[in-house]
Amino acid sequence: MQNIVVPELGESVVEARVAKWLKRAGDRVSAGDALVELETEKIDLEVSADRAGILQTIAHQEGADVKVGEVLAVLDDSAGAAAPAEAAPAALVAPAAPVAPAPNAPAAPIAPAAPHVEDIRATPTARNVARAHDVRLEAVQPTGPRVTKQDVLRATAPASAPAAKQDPARPAAPAPARGPSPVPSGDRTETRERMSKRRATIARRLVEAQRTAAMLTTFNEVDMTNVMALRARRKEAFQKTHGVGLGIASFFVKAAVGALKAFPAINAEIQGDEIVYKHYFDIGMAVGAEGGLVVPVLRDADRMSFAQIELAIRDFAARAGNGSLTLEDLKGGTFTITNGGVFGSLMSTPILNPPQVGILGLHKIAERPIVVNGQVVVRPMMYVALSYDHRLVDGREAVQFLVRIKDLIEDPALMVVEG
Repeated sequence: MQNIVVPELGESVVEARVAKWLKRAGDRVSAGDALVELETEKIDLEVSADRAGILQTIAHQEGADVKVGEVLAVLDDSAGAAAPAEAAPAALVAPAAPVAPAPNAPAAPIAPAAPHVEDIRATPTARNVARAHDVRLEAVQPTGPRVTKQDVLRATAPASAPAAKQDPARPAAPAPARGPSPVPSGDRTETRERMSKRRATIARRLVEAQRTAAMLTTFNEVDMTNVMALRARRKEAFQKTHGVGLGIASFFVKAAVGALKAFPAINAEIQGDEIVYKHYFDIGMAVGAEGGLVVPVLRDADRMSFAQIELAIRDFAARAGNGSLTLEDLKGGTFTITNGGVFGSLMSTPILNPPQVGILGLHKIAERPIVVNGQVVVRPMMYVALSYDHRLVDGREAVQFLVRIKDLIEDPALMVVEG
């Protein structure tokens, strides 16, 4: 017998939720077969069988919360090598008489086998929503590699009924007498859905961040003229050379690293009564994904080129969309950048990502009139925000940090000259 247990889930992740059993008690499984999908605060993952056998018992049903090391199921691996049924000796099996096809009978078409619901690639959230709405996953058209919650919800939307055609031989019914029209009540139904592990953890950590840290936010604005001009000049050659567009994210990653080098306390963390200064720069890039925000990390961002940063960010966004980010992608981070501008945000207050003590918020680039050398001119401007933990970072440092970001973005040549 072998116990199937909740595996190590990565840094700081100690609990998961059983999202979907892919096998049932009594099923025969092969080594490597996925048995169950687990939903964690960071990613969804599958637990597979290490060896062949029969799934004897299931200890935790779907929807149950489980901790690392808990037994999920018991596998009888002594039956792993046994054949499903004893084959009869060849000499004792009577051959079937051949049946001649009828003359000129057309060959019967072979219908393709319908996909089994367990073979369909779908996120655990999509499976839960499909069950709640009684939707067959095999009938859902995915928009990506896996069926997502949005795909299922789109399949549940009722198709608009075709307008009834008037029979020309039948006179139209007389219009009813006009009277007071009833006030439409509208759709007042409610749907109750259990929070995903990720959403519940986001909620808990955001409240925890505000309760345990002395969080403040300071703002500044950045003239994006020179960065936009540089991108316009170099975008075609950059795309041709590296196969990826030159965005603004790489400029801000580089600027953040430069500012963190100047103000190392913002790249540190508090552990008990000690300050841990980190002499490496792992920059988290907040990415919107199904079920909530995730923050994959650019390791050693100070050693990455602009192209490497852009390629990594594009990869993160793609894998956040299809649910293939790993725990290693999300582990650690010394500082975070979040860009609400991609959704149209003009200004916001980002919340810390503990145990980090700083997070940089980027926003929408908008043309605004500003005064330059005594003249009112229109420039592409962006508000930037730094939220910081006042227990470790003083207001003066926070303000100077943002000024350093502003200087590096407004004069991108400084990033090259100063390394």
